[in-house]
Amino acid sequence: MTASTALAPATSNTSATATAAIPAFGLGTYRLKNQVVIDSVTNALDLGYRAIDTAQIYGNEAEVGQAIAASAVARKDLFITTKIWTDNFAADKLIPSLKDSLTKLRTDHVDLTLIHWPSPGNAVPVVEFMGALAEAKAQGLTRLIGVSNFNIALLREAIAAVGASAIATNQIELHPYLQNHTVAEFARSQGVHTTSYMTLAYGKVLGDPVLGAIAKAHGATTAQVALAWAMQLGYAVIPSSTQRANLASNLKAPQLHLTDADMAQIAALERGERLVNPDRLAPAWD
Repeated sequence: MTASTALAPATSNTSATATAAIPAFGLGTYRLKNQVVIDSVTNALDLGYRAIDTAQIYGNEAEVGQAIAASAVARKDLFITTKIWTDNFAADKLIPSLKDSLTKLRTDHVDLTLIHWPSPGNAVPVVEFMGALAEAKAQGLTRLIGVSNFNIALLREAIAAVGASAIATNQIELHPYLQNHTVAEFARSQGVHTTSYMTLAYGKVLGDPVLGAIAKAHGATTAQVALAWAMQLGYAVIPSSTQRANLASNLKAPQLHLTDADMAQIAALERGERLVNPDRLAPAWD
């Protein structure tokens, strides 16, 4: 797998701008800490990953930055994403918090900055934090901006605030057991790209017999099938792993082409099984 393949953009479900901007495949770092995340990012970069996803609340931006700085990969060849935590949404806090993230990541800009969750209780209006995010982009602190865990109503507000063309992606939980059709279809209708997180459903899909049978038919792994399914629908994916062998295996997913019959079988696995639904943060899901 070459770096250019790993960075190939999503092929559908995107506006032209988003297609050119968002890598279809990257590395997630959720729940990875300290030396574990350093090793994961180090191995991933060595294997050919070029997109790395982190967040302020993950508490690992400094370690991600350390691993990137120690690698031989040029900054211009990387796509780094971070996410603004809810405590930093106010207009006077967002940009300073992003600058702090840049210091930790050892870079003068990130490629994508997302609003991580909606503001609890709408304490900070969407128009305020999206405006601050747009200003961060104008200042060159981030190349692209977007949102995460937004439902349709919140996406409408974000679009009203900065315009659909300014929103590079909506990163949402999306896997074979929670396919999030309503939100993804609305985003597509607005030209907003969708990024799937938790594509492997915390590993639950790895033992799925339907995915297992498809994997066997293709000489692939179940993880590769789930990731290929999401990418074939036009979504970006950001799987994480602490094992070099699994990182290498996942990186083969962009090369796997599923048949229409395969895709239909996976579509039938939908069961509305949401795994990430924090009481204080989650919106009223569509």
